[in-house]
Order: sequence, then structure tokens, then C-alpha cells
Amino acid sequence: MAKFHPSVDLLTEYTAGILPLAQSACVSAHLNYCQQCQQHTARMQDLGAVLFDGLSPVPVGDAMLDTVLARLDEEPPLSYRRADDLSLGRMPAVLQRLMRGDFTELVWKKVTSSLRISYLKTGDPGFEFALYHIKAGGRIPEHNHRGSEMTLVLQGGFSDAAGSYHEGDFIYREASDTHAPTALQSEDCICLAVLDAPLKFTGWKYRWMNPFLRLHAG
Repeated sequence: MAKFHPSVDLLTEYTAGILPLAQSACVSAHLNYCQQCQQHTARMQDLGAVLFDGLSPVPVGDAMLDTVLARLDEEPPLSYRRADDLSLGRMPAVLQRLMRGDFTELVWKKVTSSLRISYLKTGDPGFEFALYHIKAGGRIPEHNHRGSEMTLVLQGGFSDAAGSYHEGDFIYREASDTHAPTALQSEDCICLAVLDAPLKFTGWKYRWMNPFLRLHAG
């Protein structure tokens, strides 16, 4: 069971449909692991339905009706492997759709001896949506964030000065936060990270990389 969750504000924005697409996908993936947040969003959806039910009806024009009816003839949405596929374990459905395969089929870019990154496309031009693979016992060099960062642990776990995180845990970092995640010694760690600005390494050994770090948004 997840021990770290999105804030009430994030869950409210997610339920209201106003959270940016990439961040919304990350919160949605967390819900796959967390019954507590599922129940919280369900209660907010029920409240929203009650509030909408109290509003006065608004007439819908013929153009809007025609648009809705036309969508019935569209191609079906992207297909993905079922969540009970043993090769994917508990992989959230939203990630199955974006990955179109498993972790071994992705293109991974080596950043350090312990860290590889695979960038996924959500269509959101404001955020990078990527998978981080950290070797067992490996450490991401100390860095801070030029913007916000959402992190969701998919497999394994990691720790930093603020705590220890495991499958399903959701962490939100502000721009000023500095940390150096270290994967568990027992197994590799795979996380989903959603950023709106590149990381910035703070240690002298890796600081030279900062000018080359850019946001892979879209």
C-alpha cells in the first residue's frame, strides 16, 4: 500500500479535469496502486455530480450534437495489454498505452553509470514524461529542480534525505528542493517522473552536464 500521496489540491485539480495532461496521467497511475486516493477522488466526483445536478440546464445547439454523433464513427482508442498480463504485473493502464510494450522494449538513454532514462510522449508540450531506471544501490547525483517534479515509484524503491519510497508512492518536489535518490540495494528501481523544467546537478562532478540538460516535453 502506498504511503506517500498527491496533496488534496492536486487530487482536486485532477478530479476537476484542470490538471495538465502529463501530470494528470501521473496522478492517474498512482490511483492504480492506491485505494485511499481512489476513494478520495470518487467522493469528490460524487460531490461534483451533485453540484452539477443543481445547475440550470443549458440548451445544446445542433452543431454540438452533430459533433458528438460524428465521434461515434471514429477509430477506437489506442489498445493496450490488460493489467492482469503477468509480464506487466500491476502496470497502470495509462502507461501500457504510452509504452506499447514492456520496459525491455523501450529506448533507454544512459545518463550516468547508475541512471538510464526513457522518454515517453503524452502530447503535453509543457511537461517531460519519462521513466527513470536506477541500478540496485545506484545513486542519482544530488540535484535540485528548476521547476516542479512529480515522481511515482513503479518498481523497487529508493530513498533520500526525506524518506524511503516504494511501489505506488507519489512524491512532489518544488523547484527549490534538493535531493540525491538512491535505489534499494536489493533491486533496480523504475520510476515515472514528470517535469516542467530540466534538473540541475549541484555537485562539482556532474555540474558540467547542466548546460546540456534540456526538457524533452511533448
